Amino acid sequence: MKNVMVIYGTRPEAVKVAPLIRALRESDVLTPIVVSTGQHREMLDQVNRWFGIEPDHDLDVFKAGQSLTELSARILTDLPAVLQRYAPDAVVVQGDTTTVAMAAIACFYEQVPVVHLEAGLRSGDITSPFPEEANRRLAGQVTALHLAPTSAARDNLLRENFDPAAVVVTGNTVIDALQWTADQPVRFQDERIAASAASGRPMILLTTHRRENWGEPMLHIGAAVRRLAERFPDHVVVFPAHKNPTVREAIIPLIGDLPNVIVCEPLDYPEFVHAQRLSRIVLTDSGGVQEEAPSFGRPVLVLRDNTERPEAVTAGTVKLIGTDADRIVAEVSQLIEDPATYERMSQAVNPYGDGHASHRCVAAIAALLGVGERVAEFEVSAG
Repeated sequence: MKNVMVIYGTRPEAVKVAPLIRALRESDVLTPIVVSTGQHREMLDQVNRWFGIEPDHDLDVFKAGQSLTELSARILTDLPAVLQRYAPDAVVVQGDTTTVAMAAIACFYEQVPVVHLEAGLRSGDITSPFPEEANRRLAGQVTALHLAPTSAARDNLLRENFDPAAVVVTGNTVIDALQWTADQPVRFQDERIAASAASGRPMILLTTHRRENWGEPMLHIGAAVRRLAERFPDHVVVFPAHKNPTVREAIIPLIGDLPNVIVCEPLDYPEFVHAQRLSRIVLTDSGGVQEEAPSFGRPVLVLRDNTERPEAVTAGTVKLIGTDADRIVAEVSQLIEDPATYERMSQAVNPYGDGHASHRCVAAIAALLGVGERVAEFEVSAG
């Protein structure tokens, strides 16, 4: 058996590695070692409980208010001892967080092969999203096996002259997690959301937290949502407020007093999946939501000027609208008032996965370690 260490630290990472950890547990030739950095704490623990994951080791690097430099230093300082203790044959990192970049560098220094899950995403702007675009590029430089979620991500890597033999198109494991979670019964802990869901009133789901939107852009988002809530009082806006005070102080004062706006604590992962399914429109600056919501045929308006996930934009279920308040109001209003526009965007086309990405990943890792063979790569169904 070959030991494969999976390192992650945030809620989105946990969601995307959970199906892979499950598939590794089922493998006859690979066994997982699960390591959490604890970059996110409360939200990360919720996902671990939902998927039944108990890390073998937790670095517990979370510290309120720490800078990216402090976080990076703690991970890079603490992780080598863990790598030396467990001596994995390969290490999987996922996505584009600070955990990913620092873990990849630590593994390189320890001469442990790096497997980059969700490799090849590019916005084309090193500063946006910040610091994610730089993190994923840094990780890619020391990666032995690039698990690209889509053919577009693979093409990005090939344009950067990575070895084609080291790139595999797997689909995104987020769809594996989403499909499993959507089939589970879930009850909203916030009674206001439960009552709204039961009432059948149309819901607009809002999420925003990106660093590049801090300050004036976030104030514009809040102002736009207020105008929309007042213009469409039959709609309910649900805003699970990110824990970051910068986000809360910008948005909540602008919308928190409206009767058809529900400001709540961050929803746990299963509740958030079901909120996406129940929503009619999704407003977000999250990368993961751009991947998830199209599975439910929900139009996604992205509060950013660029995206490293262009596939759903091309498919027509996701649209980049930026943070200008007038633009946000106009785009949401069109979806509400023009059934034809809504119908075009709500076609359930998801180019990101088919629910079997984790099994392709395990096969590719086994092949890397000389104990298995790759399987057919992911392709978007013409249907």
